[in-house]
Amino acid sequence: MYSPTVVRYLLGALLMLVPACARAEDGYDLWLRYRPVTDSTRLAEYRALFSRIILPGESATLRVAREELARGLRGLLGSAVTIESTSGSGAIIAGTPATSPYIGRMGLSRELDEAGPEGFVIRRILVRASSGTLASSEMQYLVVAANSDVGVLYGVFHLLRQLENLRPIVQLPVVEHPRVGLRLLNHWDNLDRSVERGYAGLSLWDWASLPDSIPQRYRDYARANASIGINGTVLTNVNANARALTPDHLRKVAALANVFRPYGIKVYLTARFNAPMELGVLTTADPLDSAVRAWWKAKADEIYRLIPDFGGFLVKANSEGQPGPQDYKRTHADGANMLAEAVAPHGGIVMWRAFVYSSEVPVDRIKQAYDEFTPLDGTFLPNVLVQVKNGPLDFQPREPFHPLFGAMPKTPLMMEFQVTKEYLGQDSHLAYLAPLFKEVLDADTWRAGRGSTVAKVVDGSLHGLSRTGIAGVANIGTDRDWTGSQFNQANWYAYGRLAWNPALSAADIADEWIRMTWSRDPAVVTTIRSIMMGSREAVVNYMTPLGLVHIMAEGHHYGPGPWHSRGRPDWTSTYYHRADSTGIGFDRSVTGSNAIEQYAPALRPSFARPDSTDESVLLWFHHVGWDTRMRSGRTLWNELVHRYHGGVDSVRAMQRAWSSLRGTVDNERHAAVDSMLAIQEREARWWRDATLLYFQTFSNRPFPPGYEAPAHPLSFYMNLRCPVDRNRPRCPDIQ
Repeated sequence: MYSPTVVRYLLGALLMLVPACARAEDGYDLWLRYRPVTDSTRLAEYRALFSRIILPGESATLRVAREELARGLRGLLGSAVTIESTSGSGAIIAGTPATSPYIGRMGLSRELDEAGPEGFVIRRILVRASSGTLASSEMQYLVVAANSDVGVLYGVFHLLRQLENLRPIVQLPVVEHPRVGLRLLNHWDNLDRSVERGYAGLSLWDWASLPDSIPQRYRDYARANASIGINGTVLTNVNANARALTPDHLRKVAALANVFRPYGIKVYLTARFNAPMELGVLTTADPLDSAVRAWWKAKADEIYRLIPDFGGFLVKANSEGQPGPQDYKRTHADGANMLAEAVAPHGGIVMWRAFVYSSEVPVDRIKQAYDEFTPLDGTFLPNVLVQVKNGPLDFQPREPFHPLFGAMPKTPLMMEFQVTKEYLGQDSHLAYLAPLFKEVLDADTWRAGRGSTVAKVVDGSLHGLSRTGIAGVANIGTDRDWTGSQFNQANWYAYGRLAWNPALSAADIADEWIRMTWSRDPAVVTTIRSIMMGSREAVVNYMTPLGLVHIMAEGHHYGPGPWHSRGRPDWTSTYYHRADSTGIGFDRSVTGSNAIEQYAPALRPSFARPDSTDESVLLWFHHVGWDTRMRSGRTLWNELVHRYHGGVDSVRAMQRAWSSLRGTVDNERHAAVDSMLAIQEREARWWRDATLLYFQTFSNRPFPPGYEAPAHPLSFYMNLRCPVDRNRPRCPDIQ
C-alpha cells in the first residue's frame, strides 16, 4: 500500500506526460503563462516593435534568453516572431557590448555602468540616417543591454513581465540592478526525498536517478527562478547529512549544476560540521585541528573540480542538537573561518546560521543569538555571511525584527525568510507573505539613526558592506502546481522580487503576479489583491494576535496547542504565552528578561512599557493583565476574543470575494482555491475556539456578548490528534 504522498507523486508524474493542450489549468506554468494580449491598443503597439529578435551569441545563457524571448512574444502577441541577425525597423536588439555588434554603438555606457554585473538596461531607441548607426533611414528598436549574459536574461524576463502587465512602451526605459548580491532558495530537502517543512510533495531532487536522468522539471525550476532574479539554490537540508559530500553524491550535484548554470543559478550544499568523523576519516571535527582543516580543504578542492562555480556551504551548527565548534570550546567564528579558508581560493562563501540555542534551557531563548554573535563582530573572514532569521524566535506569523540586524556593523548579515508556511497554515491556508517580508525589511533598527532599516543592513548600504545576501526557505516540491496550492506560488514569486529589490511594494508585487497568473481584468485583479493583502493579518488574528507566538501544536506546528507543556520548556507553548490568573504574555522589559536591551537605545523606550508598545507585539514584550484597557477601549480579554473572531470573519470575507470570481477565472483553479478556503475557514474556527477556551481557564472572564460560542468544549480540542499525515496536514474532525 503506497502512502498518499507517493501516490500524489506518481499521479503528478503521469500528468507530466499529458500534452499541455489536453490539460486543464493546473498551475504548472506559474507566472510564465504568456497568455495572448487582448487589449487592441497594446497589441498593435507591441506588434509594431516586437516582430523580430536580434540576439546574437551562442553561450548557453544567451540561447536560453533568445528562446525565452521568442516563446514569450509568440504567446503574448499571437503571431510569429522571427529571429534574425540583421538590422531592420521594429526589432528587439538584445545582448552585451561583447556579444552584439549593435549594443556598443548605442551610447549606453553610462546606463551600463549603473546596471553593474547582473543588471540591465531597457530603452527604446530611434535611429536616424544622420546618425550613421545601424541603418540608412529612421528605425525604432527596443534595446535590452547588459554587461553579462545573465544580465541579458534578467532583462528579457523583465521585459516580458512588463508586457504581460500591459505596460505602455513609454514606461519601459529602465536601468535595473539587484540590490542584494546573493539571492538564494534554501531547500530543506533530505537525501531520501522527504522535505522538512515541505508541504508540496516530495523533494524535486530525484537523487536515485541522478546524474543520468534530467527531467524537464529541473529546467522549468531554474527558468522560474531566473525570471525573478534568484541566483542560487541550496540543495540540501540545514539538518545536514554528511553523505551529501561523498564523491557519488557530488556527481549528482554536478549534474544539477549543469542544468542550472545557463540560468545564472549556482548550487550550494549544507555542510555537516562533523562530516570528517561521520564519514569515518577522522576522530575529531575540531576546527583548529590541522588534520580537520586539511580534510575540508581537500573536500573543497574535490567539489570545485566537479563544479567549478560551486557557490559554497550553508551551515547549521550548535543548534537543535547539531554538531558545531562549541563542542570543542571554539567559537562560531572559528568554525565558519575554517570552512571559509577551504572555499576561498575558489571564490566560494560560507553562510553560517545564527539560529542557535544551547542544550541548557535559557531564561529567554530569543536572546541567545545576539549574546553569542555580537561579541564576534569583525572576527569572521570576508567570505563569511551570518544568516539571521527575520525574527529572534522561529518564523512566527509575527515577530519583531531580529535585534542582530544593525548590531554587527563589520559582518555581512544575510536575511533568512521562510517562504514555506510552517507556522501559517502550511499548504492549506491562504497567506500572502509579502506584507510580512516588507514589515521586517522596512523596520527601523535605529542603529545609525532614524532610517537605519533592516533592508539597508541586508543590502549592505547601512555599513558599507559589499558582500550581501538573502535566503528563503523554499516551499517547492513535486506537486503539479509546485507549491501545494495555487496561492503559495505568490510567496515564491514575492520572495524573489523582494530579494532583487527590497523597496518594491507588496501590493505592486501582488498585482504583477495576479495579472500573470490569473487575469488582467481590472476587477479580478482588484478582488484578488484585496484577498491577498489582508490574508496574512487574518492568519495572525485567528492564530496569534497581539504578539502571542509559538502556541502551535507539538511537533508538526499545524493546529493550535497552547496547552502544550511537555518536554524541554522552551519547546513548549506555555513557555511563551505564560498565561496565569493575572494575565498573559512574556515580560521582556527590564522587570523581566530585559530582551529589549538588545535593541538600539533609541528603540528601547517604545518597548519599555505596555502603553508604549505597539499592540501588534504587545504580548511578545509584556505580561499584561486581563482587565488592562486596550486602545480600542476593550479589556485585554475582550480584545483577544475580538481579534480571534475577526480573523475568522476575515477568512469568510475572503471566501465571499473568491466566490464572486466564479466564471471570471478558470473553473479548475477556482474550485481548487475554493476548497482550500473552506478548509481554512473551518480551521480558523478551530484555532479561535480551542485557544480562547484554553485561555479562559486562566482569565475566568466570560465571552462578551455578540460573538459566536465555541462549537465544542475544551476537552474536545485537547484530545484531537491532527494531522495524521504531516505532509498533508488536515484536521477533518473539525466541523
